[in-house]
Amino acid sequence: VQLQASGGGLAVPGGSLRASCAASGGTFRGYTVAWFRQAPGREREFVAAIKLNGDATYYADSVKGRFTISRDNAKSTVYLQMNSLRPEDTAVYYCAADRHIIQSSIPIIGSYDYWGQGTQVTVSS
Repeated sequence: VQLQASGGGLAVPGGSLRASCAASGGTFRGYTVAWFRQAPGREREFVAAIKLNGDATYYADSVKGRFTISRDNAKSTVYLQMNSLRPEDTAVYYCAADRHIIQSSIPIIGSYDYWGQGTQVTVSS
């Protein structure tokens, strides 16, 4: 499976962006798909994830209530809708995917073998 992240950009504080993660060379069936982000000088951190069997979703506390992860099976695409953006949301956002990830391992970077190339999100006035 190859992942292609897109849809980042520039937003003002309080604004919205939607990032997309499209799969090719296979489908997302049976996978958990996650978004991570990495700001300059900081470690990569978990943002959100969705299990594609059953639609369970998971969020970091820092984005809960502001970000929504969803999927479109027909397009083999997972979306990250980012609302009420803050300057501290500025980072490169990466999507990742893998199968058979237990719930406790979802926020762990090493749980994922497949990664997209990242898309820049900048929140600034």
